Amino acid sequence: VQLQAYGGGSVQAGESLRLSCVATGRPLSDYATGWFRQPPGKARELVASMTWRVGKVFYADSVKGRFTISRDNAKNTLYLQMNSLKPEDTAVYFCAAGVNAGNKADYWGQGTLVTVSS
Repeated sequence: VQLQAYGGGSVQAGESLRLSCVATGRPLSDYATGWFRQPPGKARELVASMTWRVGKVFYADSVKGRFTISRDNAKNTLYLQMNSLKPEDTAVYFCAAGVNAGNKADYWGQGTLVTVSS
């Protein structure tokens, strides 16, 4: 599966952005999918994930209640709705498929930069 992420940009604190990740080659529903981010100078971290069949979701504590992961199977697209953005959300965001334990995934999209200013 190939992944292409879109939607990053520069916003003010409190604003919203929606990231999209379009998949080609295989249905996203075949995989556990997720969004990771890597803040400047820090390690990559899992932000949100969704299991491949049931669609059970996981959120990092830092984004619970603000971010929502979703998937449109018809469009083969993964989304991350980000509300009430904070400066500490500034990072390069990556979509991934085949998410597994240990902050790893089998397939990665290119990163999209989100910058939140105060």
